[in-house]
Amino acid sequence: MKKFYSKINPDVLLHLTSGVTNLKSERTDISPEEEYLQLALLKLKKGKTFRPHKHIIKEKITDIAQESWFVYRGSVECIFYDLDDSIISKEIIKEGELSITFRGGHNYRILEEDTIVLEYKTGPYLGIENDKKFIK
Repeated sequence: MKKFYSKINPDVLLHLTSGVTNLKSERTDISPEEEYLQLALLKLKKGKTFRPHKHIIKEKITDIAQESWFVYRGSVECIFYDLDDSIISKEIIKEGELSITFRGGHNYRILEEDTIVLEYKTGPYLGIENDKKFIK
């Protein structure tokens, strides 16, 4: 797992990348527990099951939009931006790897034909005009 912190405020986690090679146990939490978007990698044995459950509905208030990409097939160049819109890193993620943007900006460049990516982000989605501020 690689973590990318702001150069402006070194205590602020902006982005991270991870792959399945990081699995050390049955569950590896990827997101820090204080982040809104929670991701974990699960390495499970055949026959594993869980107690049937549903999640407790509680009010969650946030003023942040977070996003993750998981590469199912192909490869993607991730361009990560700092809080001041300067580029802090360019990373390539391949099949079985993911990126998460907690803060700052990002851009993606698809490197292979027919790349398939699963995108996860905080919702609800209220349209592009309410969702994105473009970096120059």
